[in-house]
Amino acid sequence: MNLFPRRFLLPQAGLFGGALAATATLSLFVPGLNSSVRAALQDSPKTVLDEAWQIVNRDYVDGTFNQVDWQKTRQELLNKNYTSREQAYEALKTALEQLQDPYTRFMDPEQYEALTSQTSGELSGVGLRLELDEKTKAIAVVEPIENSPAVRAGLQVADKILAIDGKTTQGMSVEEAAKLIRGQVGTEVTLQVSREGRGVFDVSMTRARIELPAVRYTMKQEGNKRVGYIRLQEFSSHAAEQMHRAIENLSAQKADAFVLDLRGNPGGLLYASIDIARMWMEKGSIVRTVDRVGHNEEMSANRTALTNLPLAVLVDGNSASASEILSGALKDNGRATIIGDQTFGKALVQSVHSLSDGSGLAVTIAHYYTPNGTDISHKGITPDIKVEISDAQKQKLATNPTAIGSKDDPIYTRAVAVLQAQLPNKPVAAQ
Repeated sequence: MNLFPRRFLLPQAGLFGGALAATATLSLFVPGLNSSVRAALQDSPKTVLDEAWQIVNRDYVDGTFNQVDWQKTRQELLNKNYTSREQAYEALKTALEQLQDPYTRFMDPEQYEALTSQTSGELSGVGLRLELDEKTKAIAVVEPIENSPAVRAGLQVADKILAIDGKTTQGMSVEEAAKLIRGQVGTEVTLQVSREGRGVFDVSMTRARIELPAVRYTMKQEGNKRVGYIRLQEFSSHAAEQMHRAIENLSAQKADAFVLDLRGNPGGLLYASIDIARMWMEKGSIVRTVDRVGHNEEMSANRTALTNLPLAVLVDGNSASASEILSGALKDNGRATIIGDQTFGKALVQSVHSLSDGSGLAVTIAHYYTPNGTDISHKGITPDIKVEISDAQKQKLATNPTAIGSKDDPIYTRAVAVLQAQLPNKPVAAQ
């Protein structure tokens, strides 16, 4: 049994989850079960129920289980007869609801697979981001992902996907199309594509393991200052290494300051947030976690910062969990100016476990506190500079992603003004 499954920071049930969690295999035959119950457990839906119950019993952050008799819950789960796995799954979900913790949740095999793919930062496919064209209702390419089979095959933004392995995409949702395109590494998929100026043609590609970009960055010239803009979309397994590359590349381009955009970032891996904090902080505490028996674990910077240039961090109400650890650490240590709106307010840590039938379980195992000892639960991080934008401005940014991090983005422009005030003036280079 792996005693140390990875820790995650799930912002809210169903939104974002863990990565490739270690398998937790648990003995079903514990004291208190007679032989008839043991026999009933084997090769039945009750196997998964008991696995999940034991994980919660061992690890859940609240030792009182929200004042629920957890032993009685186990007997109720195992004494019922289930005609299907789905019926057992529903019983388990009902049992977990007693804890009144939206972050401790059961996932069926399909949900668990989706969760692990998301925060592993990888998928098996051809590397296409798709959307439904609102006018034509066709499945369209938003972006071919770098170093993917799609890029090598020459697919382009705005290409329309008419069919997948001969199956028409007419009336198909983006999710349905993506599911058909994904598949085992090494297998082939053929897309029928329509492109303006070329017409309809077929493209065959071999599926591969693809690293998804969690970090996007660019250098922006703001007056006579060079601002390295970095947007971190999630704390996946590859987020830290991608952040490292972004900081180093922008530093090599002679950045005067940085903007780190965490808006809309729902969280992810705990240790990704710590690794990234260490890239910006030379010293100081990052976060402290406390489990159900009061055991404290404090993570700190380790003098491995990549830059000490001025930094502004952008946040909003959807910046959650791992985003709040990072922004809280940078704020409490005076390393960055936090700009935007109040963050989500989620201060709990989960471990994610795979169960024997391919389903999964996320369990809250600890609370966390910012370096100053602040519990942000249901409160969030308060920005140093609060910038509220109108619903119309939010809609404009949502429908025009290229406006994010531009002069049309009020929170970004405020960050630039703050950084410019912190930097010494320098002459504009002659043209």
